[in-house]
Amino acid sequence: MNILRAWPSNRQSDSPAGGVGDAGEVPAAQRDRVLVERCQKGDHGAFDELVTLYRSKVYAMILNMIRNDADAWDLAQEVFVKAWRALPKFEARSAFYTWLYRITHNVTYDWLRKKKIKPEGEFDDALGVDAEPGAPTAPREGESPDAALDRAELRGRIAGAIEELSPDHREVILLREVDGLSYEEIAESVGCSTGTVMSRLFYARKKLQAALAGERQP
Repeated sequence: MNILRAWPSNRQSDSPAGGVGDAGEVPAAQRDRVLVERCQKGDHGAFDELVTLYRSKVYAMILNMIRNDADAWDLAQEVFVKAWRALPKFEARSAFYTWLYRITHNVTYDWLRKKKIKPEGEFDDALGVDAEPGAPTAPREGESPDAALDRAELRGRIAGAIEELSPDHREVILLREVDGLSYEEIAESVGCSTGTVMSRLFYARKKLQAALAGERQP
């Protein structure tokens, strides 16, 4: 079986697949739990739904970590291959997406180690960092050309500043500010303590603020 047959050939952003994913009233955790249970009973279609639900987030996280589109898609597919193989042992002690992000973290850091890229041990959502492939980038309706240009320049500065962060700092910023994970969820995803997450976020935000202010960190 090709467990990634749902993988998009055009690399566009996704909408949830049919079945459980269509029911907007169903909480994500409950939806995922049902899909995982179906997977563990051998339902390949349920895994296709999980791939469709999470492939863009996994890809976007990896891309923001390694800044290479082709490798990001290869690694994202590796994440889901590993997830499929590990699902029979998944005991739902954590949310599915937390477990999946842990696999994403491990796959990405294995790649960084092989490439000999060594990880090092107030960012504003309103500034508009888009992590989803295909996320809208057009100016808001009624926005003046000057305002649109200023916004585009700011987005470029933010993206550049994030790219300059160490992998550890970049990862926690993206998980917190883009994906909205709690400190506890981030700690479980990346395999460290909540205190370490808070420390990394503090220093990452300081570095971002300094970079956006044109200052140089020592």
